[in-house]
Amino acid sequence: MRGIVKGALLSGLILGVALAGCSRKIADVQAKEAIAVMNPTEGSKVRGVVSFTKDGKGVRIIANIEGLSPGPHGFHIHEFGNCTSPDANSAGGHFNPADMPHAGPKSEKRHVGDLGNLEADKNGLARLEWTDNIISLEGPESVIGRSVIVHAQADDFKTQPTGGSGARVACGVIGIAK
Repeated sequence: MRGIVKGALLSGLILGVALAGCSRKIADVQAKEAIAVMNPTEGSKVRGVVSFTKDGKGVRIIANIEGLSPGPHGFHIHEFGNCTSPDANSAGGHFNPADMPHAGPKSEKRHVGDLGNLEADKNGLARLEWTDNIISLEGPESVIGRSVIVHAQADDFKTQPTGGSGARVACGVIGIAK
């Protein structure tokens, strides 16, 4: 548990220091890259890194996660950049600035934070690489300063508003990368 809190506090501190020197609001920052270091929630061993890179087609997301049970796991951006509670409930719900229904990542009408599922192999490793055209690294709908959550179960893309993906097993705050 100490490692989780230390990791969450360190992530928050790094983000705070990075933004403290900036006289503009987060929404005004012109970021091209962002990163979330994923730390396990209490009782979990899930960890990894998720990167976000702006390209001509949208935002390229690359996730490398380990320590999962084999199979699909819900993967979402949540509204608050706060991973300090042992169960990561401090991250709030899915990031949904346009008040859309929960859906799959390829749906036209979905939460900005609906990224679908990570598929873990028999060794508990999951890798996702794709470009999303709804996520933004700038403006009022920016994901910078929010959190990424990996869930214990699969997202069913139907259950409102969460996808029925169960407990949060890893959390990382999204910060600007150089």
